[in-house]
Amino acid sequence: MDSDLALVLGLALAALSIPSIISAFSDSRAPRASVLTILIAGGLIVYAIRSHPGGYALDDIPDAVVHVIARYKFW
Repeated sequence: MDSDLALVLGLALAALSIPSIISAFSDSRAPRASVLTILIAGGLIVYAIRSHPGGYALDDIPDAVVHVIARYKFW
């Protein structure tokens, strides 16, 4: 898997799991699925950082997102 794709997928999963965590806490439930999603997202982000030569800086993240979207656009 491409490191840019892994980074973007990890960031997207992490962002999408935040509402699920808030919903679980507001309903007094254990956020089991949300925690699993966060762990998968964290693993993807760590994989991307370790497999990319030199790692990622904060300035590189928007470029990675744009490159992945441009590469996999469906329209």
